[in-house]
Amino acid sequence: MTSQVSSPAEQTDAALVGEQRASGNGGEAKEVRRLDRVIIRFAGDSGDGMQLTGDRFTSETASFGNDLSTLPNFPAEIRAPAGTLPGVSSFQLHFADHDILTPGDAPNVLVAMNPAALKANLADVPRGADIIVNTDEFTKRPMAKVGYATSPLEDGSLEAYNVHPVPLTTLTIEALKEFGLSRKEAERSKNMFALGLLSWMYHRPTEGTEKFLRAKFAKKPDIAEANVTAFRAGWNFGETTEDFAVSYEVAPATKDFPTGTYRNISGNLALSYGLIAAGRQSDLPLYLGSYPITPASDILHELSKHKNFGVRTFQAEDEIAGIGAALGAAFGGALAVTTTSGPGVALKSETIGLAVSLELPLLVVDIQRGGPSTGLPTKTEQADLLQAMYGRNGEAPVPIVAPRTPADCFDAALDAARIALIYRTPVFLLSDGYLANGSEPWRIPDVEELPDLRVQFASGTNHQLADGTEVFWPYKRDEQTLARPWAVPGTPGLEHRIGGIEKQDGTGNISYDPANHDFMVRTRQAKVDGIEVPDLEVDDPADDSGRGARTLALGWGSTYGPITAAVRRVRRAGEQIAQAHLRHLNPFPRNLGEVLARYDKVIVPEMNLGQLATLLRAKYLVDAHSHTQVSGMPFKAEQLAEVFKEAIND
Repeated sequence: MTSQVSSPAEQTDAALVGEQRASGNGGEAKEVRRLDRVIIRFAGDSGDGMQLTGDRFTSETASFGNDLSTLPNFPAEIRAPAGTLPGVSSFQLHFADHDILTPGDAPNVLVAMNPAALKANLADVPRGADIIVNTDEFTKRPMAKVGYATSPLEDGSLEAYNVHPVPLTTLTIEALKEFGLSRKEAERSKNMFALGLLSWMYHRPTEGTEKFLRAKFAKKPDIAEANVTAFRAGWNFGETTEDFAVSYEVAPATKDFPTGTYRNISGNLALSYGLIAAGRQSDLPLYLGSYPITPASDILHELSKHKNFGVRTFQAEDEIAGIGAALGAAFGGALAVTTTSGPGVALKSETIGLAVSLELPLLVVDIQRGGPSTGLPTKTEQADLLQAMYGRNGEAPVPIVAPRTPADCFDAALDAARIALIYRTPVFLLSDGYLANGSEPWRIPDVEELPDLRVQFASGTNHQLADGTEVFWPYKRDEQTLARPWAVPGTPGLEHRIGGIEKQDGTGNISYDPANHDFMVRTRQAKVDGIEVPDLEVDDPADDSGRGARTLALGWGSTYGPITAAVRRVRRAGEQIAQAHLRHLNPFPRNLGEVLARYDKVIVPEMNLGQLATLLRAKYLVDAHSHTQVSGMPFKAEQLAEVFKEAIND
């Protein structure tokens, strides 16, 4: 869906404005309150359809024109036992009438489909928040599974919250009596009943969801209509029940945003579109050699749909075969990509080193997740930075690019392709599970805004021997970029040898000469060091006296949203703090050392144990202070705000 909505920026405290208007079909007027933002979390078993429910609410919110940010949270186990804590799946959505940065720290509304969902999420719910519970599931056995000796709906433990007990299962089954479905089949639609209730509660559009359901179940029209009926029943329940005396409005985000057409997009989808755009802008076929792995598989799924754009996808038998095929495609003249997560990078490392030696363009997309080993496949982390920087044998430098938001994955993919094609090198694109599965509005760019990535293949000889013979030297370099020529196999007169053994400078012949090896190693490093990247931009507002901040918050990748939201909270509290965010991690921006030297303190929040901070200390000899988290979840803005305040006042 597309609409006029905002680009991401900061969340603010909700401003509540009461407003009375008629609600319902000629019945008693219900109060409608206007909010500037809301955070909703849907939670239930992995089979309860919470991700679909959240996705549909998000799509309607995007079409309405709100800014938004989402946090899907999947169970780590493929199929945990029903009703248990490990099996809880949740989807958090933060939407607002202004620009926002994060999915929010704490939900204003929790929809708990069973006792496990309530227990797993209650610690995040602030006092006074609304909790909608499916009372049909709060029976003895489901409660015992998660350690409830008594019902939390009756023992007073939820007195601090506005609890709305709703028999979702019973109401759904009653609404679907006419369809002749079994109880089990009817129960499956209870998530649509919940979606309808929340859609009424927050005045969300409904047409898109009904159209979606009819398309999704087009081959089973009875099931489609049953889901639509359950959805409408939830909406009507909200209008008629006395338990929900108030509904809420969150106006579209219309202020201070660039004009254009926007759509809701996830990080993996934006990255896929960025790769397709890179293929079109380079006028090269896009080739993906990949092996399915969470959370990167969606890129393979998406790219496989776009053969009409010259995209070829190959699902290999393993990670090594996937990157091997991609590197072969690069040798053949394609824009080559391989996608994976951390464990797959480990398997691909030898071929990445081969790509460094062959000096061919190759995009290595690493959607980071919790490790080590299999680790936390469905949770997020930023712990592959040093692996991307150094995780190969020998001196094998590789440029590294990291997007900062889901929508930014599109631009980061184009940037990574630019570097790979111009400098003839493999490039790491480091996203993570938080960006991959999260979503936000994205302004669809005009084609004219996209960079020209076209390259010139070698077409003839490029070197003259002492006897005057014209020959092709595959390792004769461009004086400015140090890139070697890219010769498509089969071009007459440009036959040349490739392989993993060290090359002789210029000719590309096998060489064991010590001086040549030293020269080639230093040349490959110089090529990466010389890559043109923009200077680091610093947000450092001066105070009334004109004096800037003495503390800098420096991040990379997906920490951008929480860091920026925290920085703005600190500034609203009257404190001075500067902020900068790195997209290019190898090479670093030219001015990074000068930026770091300006500040008394540099705070580096990372979802690892301090990998960027380690690199900064080693290269610039600065006392970068790490604030780290490896819980599998993103930072909360309030948490970082407290860290920044302590650093400023220490």
